[in-house]
Amino acid sequence: MDPELIKDCVHCGFCLPTCPTYVLWGEEMDSPRGRIHLMAQHVEGTPITPEMAGHFDACLGCMACVTACPSGVRYNRLIEQTRAVVEREHVRDPQERAVRGIVFGLFPYPRRLRLLRLPMRLSERMRPFLERVHPSLGAMAALAPKVERRQRLPRLVRARGPRRAVVGMLAGCVQREFFPQVNAATARVLALEGCDVVIPPSQGCCGALSVHSGREDQARRLAKRTIRTFERAGVSTVVVNAAGCGSSMKEYADLLAGEPGWAARAAALRVVDLAEWLAELGPAAKRHPLPLTVAYHDACHLAHAQGIRRQPRELLADIPGLSLREIPESEICCGSAGTYNIFQPEAARDLGDRKAAHVASVGADLLVSANPGCTMQIAAAMRRRDHPIRVAHTAEVLDASLRGVTL
Repeated sequence: MDPELIKDCVHCGFCLPTCPTYVLWGEEMDSPRGRIHLMAQHVEGTPITPEMAGHFDACLGCMACVTACPSGVRYNRLIEQTRAVVEREHVRDPQERAVRGIVFGLFPYPRRLRLLRLPMRLSERMRPFLERVHPSLGAMAALAPKVERRQRLPRLVRARGPRRAVVGMLAGCVQREFFPQVNAATARVLALEGCDVVIPPSQGCCGALSVHSGREDQARRLAKRTIRTFERAGVSTVVVNAAGCGSSMKEYADLLAGEPGWAARAAALRVVDLAEWLAELGPAAKRHPLPLTVAYHDACHLAHAQGIRRQPRELLADIPGLSLREIPESEICCGSAGTYNIFQPEAARDLGDRKAAHVASVGADLLVSANPGCTMQIAAAMRRRDHPIRVAHTAEVLDASLRGVTL
């Protein structure tokens, strides 16, 4: 934990109303400034106690406090550093270690994750049993989406019409295995807007889940592999359609700062979110009407971590016939937060139910999100309300409009 970053916090309290756990519980130690106070105690010599670890674990890492902070506190760096310390120094109970071992032994590895496709089809029937075994396993079953047919993407998708750019595309882990239709739509949209899209088949996990959970060694290893993969593919710009992945990849240079040569290689790789790239590129293809009422959900690692709010809204608003509605409390996390809804299922459920109530209040036909975790979390919460709603990625909506098909 960096003492200089800790000193930046003046404990003003502007972060309190934006922090999901403080909003839920009203506990000072479960607010950003409370957690920073605990960090300072550790720097001064207090060992990581189980209570301290619990407060750090309860943080979603949503970065809403970073947006709200008038002092520019880099809470994102602080919580990542702190989680690495917790992983090194805190001894978790055997059940929790086993669950974390399962998650981090599966999720960052697409081929292993693929093994879950069949069990996920049976997840609803298995959920009562899994909940008895461990709440986190029950949460995984409750979140399971309807798995789409696996789609193999080619190594290269050629631009339609004049070529305007050449970009790489991150396929991801959860996105690739559980939402393959999103990657297919992303590639089509980029091609229709004049991009040659390079999709290296050898790519794997970007390391986002690992870095957000304090598993630094695994995160660095996966980050290096990702950088090498796109270097070999000959692209310098990589388009990402998952908010958490894009946020982590944009910070590769910080993650690899102590690795000779790697920080420079990371900095040379430009990472852009899909909406960010399309807004920068400007429209080329014709938009066809989509008569839909859409509620747009701000993924935390897109809005707070990357500062991308305007671009996806403008892309959606430019579609003829589409009506865009804002969700109340859009700045408050839905409770997904990478693996949070698995490791902290009770708090995540409360936040998901809160978000679902706000989504239901706007009366939309379709919920649009830019992160697979948010998609699963809110869809599950809407099912609990007996108010299921169709959920789509921004890429899928644009794809339908550009191709003139129904969504």
